Amino acid sequence: MKENDFMQLALSEAEKAYKKNEIPIGAIIVKNDKVIAKAYNCREKKQNAIFHAESLAIFKACKKLKSWRLDDCDIYITLEPCLMCFGAILNARIKNIYYGASATEGNGIKNIIKDLNSPILNHKPNIVGGIEKKKCETILKKFFKEKARKK
Repeated sequence: MKENDFMQLALSEAEKAYKKNEIPIGAIIVKNDKVIAKAYNCREKKQNAIFHAESLAIFKACKKLKSWRLDDCDIYITLEPCLMCFGAILNARIKNIYYGASATEGNGIKNIIKDLNSPILNHKPNIVGGIEKKKCETILKKFFKEKARKK
């Protein structure tokens, strides 16, 4: 499978969140070209601040592999990860981060951590943004537009 194919699977997870009135963000974790975990945001349903798509996918992948180290894995996320999720990704030693839409409110990793090669980071994943960017942006914009309309 290719990067776009994996991002389509992450978008399918985002659709699940959207249908449950959650912010539509999806994540999948891949090892050796096979999906080993997938998740979507469910903070509202579970009323838990850390139930982001990325953290849930990491939890599932660690459970599946019976290891906290995911160093041969890649993560595909429909939105640039926040600082909390980036920290979880670093701690899990995930090799590559692929995301679709860039965070617009300044809370994405590239706005928070100006030097991703900083010696304070114990792990330096490869980061690629903009995969299926338009589709990832569209679902988020649609969700927030509907939320604004309902107010």
